[in-house]
This record gives sequence, structure tokens and C-alpha cells, in this order.
Amino acid sequence: MVLGSAKAPITIVEYSSMTCPHCAAFSENVFPMLQSKYIDTGKVRFVSRAFPLDIAAVSGTMLARCIANGDGPRYFDATTMVFKRQGELAERPLDTLKSIGGHFGMSGEAVEACEQDAALLEKIKTDQQFAFDQLKVDATPTFFVNGEKIRGSMSFEDLEKKIATLLKR
Repeated sequence: MVLGSAKAPITIVEYSSMTCPHCAAFSENVFPMLQSKYIDTGKVRFVSRAFPLDIAAVSGTMLARCIANGDGPRYFDATTMVFKRQGELAERPLDTLKSIGGHFGMSGEAVEACEQDAALLEKIKTDQQFAFDQLKVDATPTFFVNGEKIRGSMSFEDLEKKIATLLKR
């Protein structure tokens, strides 16, 4: 899922897992500043790609995709909520997924149908395998900033330095 202008001079691709605490910290602490300062101003295009580390992360990813139904901003709203409820997702997965889905207007039955969507599951698995095989993604978060791979969490200040350097070119 994508936010930002296709014409932005910088593209950041993030591979994340819904159960990764570092990914949740990025979503909560770094992403809002990145969005307001660089994405919303047309300087950065941000691409979020799933790299689920466990079955709960797969379920959270599937739910976010069903909630979004192709709408980027809605997807990011859904992932933000899943990240905030990581602990609950691990302890009570189905109840948490239904609660999050309900917040976005999905019935319990729609959440269950989403979680049983074999084609969506296969797409997530295929995308993850490509990232692992071709891009050598093996941890979350992993970022690609205009193609340069950065493994592990980043502070806003570190990310901003990288963006500033690229914007000067």
C-alpha cells in the first residue's frame, strides 16, 4: 500500500510485520512526523509491504488489507490500530481482529471471511518470499530508501538526515 505522490523524488519502501515491536514503534513514533513533513508535502512516496514473522502478523496483515480494500490511507489507519494492539493480537487473536474490524465497520462474519481468503494469503506469502529471495529481507523493519537497504529501526532524526541528503541531489 502506498501514500504520497508518484512524482516524489524519494521513495521509501518498508517491510514490516504486524507483531514486530520495532515496526510498531516506527509506526507510532516516526511515521506521523515523516508523513506530515515529507509524505504530505510531496517529497516522499511511502510504500508499506508486509513481511509477517508469525501467524498473528499474517492475520493482522490480511485484516488491514480487507479493511483498506485498495485505499492507502485506510490501510495505514488499520495498520496503526493493529500495531497499537499487538499485545492483544498475540493473546486473543480472533477477538482482537473482530474488534479492529468492527471499528472499521466490518461484521464478525466479514472478518472471519477475510481471514479465510486463500488468494489473499497466497499473495502475502508470495510477496514475502520474493522479498526474502530477491531483496534479501530477513528482518523487520527493513527499509529501502531510493533503493538503499537499511536494516532495523530508525529514529526520525536518522531518517531525516538520509532524506535531506537525497533532497540535495
